[in-house]
Amino acid sequence: MKSVFIVYNQANNERVEYMLDELGIRGFTQWENVQGRGSDDGDPHRGTHTWPEMNSAVLTIVDDDKVENLLRMVHKLDKRNPEVGIRAFVWNIEQMM
Repeated sequence: MKSVFIVYNQANNERVEYMLDELGIRGFTQWENVQGRGSDDGDPHRGTHTWPEMNSAVLTIVDDDKVENLLRMVHKLDKRNPEVGIRAFVWNIEQMM
């Protein structure tokens, strides 16, 4: 099992949920109004007058065989609209109950 943490501009909320649905990934936890700044060249997302955009984040636990397809879809969405921004991070899940 793997944990996939996806952080993205809130403009992509529906697209991210669509990706999960397309891959048959039912379970996830979503956070809205997540603040941050991309590590390479992303603008801050703070929800302020100066930096009005905000992020959302999703955490899902998936079987190993679904990770590559999910990352491929995240990459495709990022390439389609790179200025909006989306990133995915993967961790091993040691135990789950």
